[in-house]
Amino acid sequence: MGQLDGRTYLVVGGSSGIGLELVRRLRGNGADVLVWSRTAPDELSELGVAHTVVDTTKSLEEQGISAPQRLDGLAYCPGSINLRPFSRLTDEDFLAEYELNVLGAVRTLRLCLPALTHGDGASVVMFSTVAAQVGMGFHASIGSAKGAVEGLGRSLAAEFAPKLVRVNMVAPSATDTPLAERILGNEKKREASAERHPLKRVGEPADMAAAAQYLLSPDSGWMTGQVLRVDGGMSSLRV
Repeated sequence: MGQLDGRTYLVVGGSSGIGLELVRRLRGNGADVLVWSRTAPDELSELGVAHTVVDTTKSLEEQGISAPQRLDGLAYCPGSINLRPFSRLTDEDFLAEYELNVLGAVRTLRLCLPALTHGDGASVVMFSTVAAQVGMGFHASIGSAKGAVEGLGRSLAAEFAPKLVRVNMVAPSATDTPLAERILGNEKKREASAERHPLKRVGEPADMAAAAQYLLSPDSGWMTGQVLRVDGGMSSLRV
């Protein structure tokens, strides 16, 4: 992986889980990193990261948020796991998933697009889920929202290509993060989830962050409009 000295990245949702691991990796490769999130762990200041409290489910302008002058890349990492039978999902559940996963990305990109379109090339990474590709019970609200993320990403990749802004997505399967505590919260649940994956383990934040770092870096400069399925083989293999 090439060094990222002199490059500036914005990681939205970079205060925990995959987002925080991505921040660590970008800083470790010399990049300047800005984080927008609702909370700020002490580690961000220790890493020398500039943090702004931002809620992407609301108007960014009304929160007084302004975009950096220049960005070499942007990762939109917020996500949700609301696994329920379809009969128990309300309109509000679907709207909340869409608000966070899709409209939050839209608001962020609308504000930051001028900072990305400086003519030297930039990269955007968004996060989908294996459940957008593989039908899974109890995933109706998150699967539909992340499916919309993939559609948004492909459309923007086409629209932004003449501006030399690449847009790609990472689609994880079950990953050991605070967000997944409900489904991986004890050893029995972890073992059951691992058994469902061809590689017989659950994902780690480093697995997803490594893919996102690659997509943000110049090493992936010939890739746009793609979905990297970092899912232990879940979406394509039957073992």
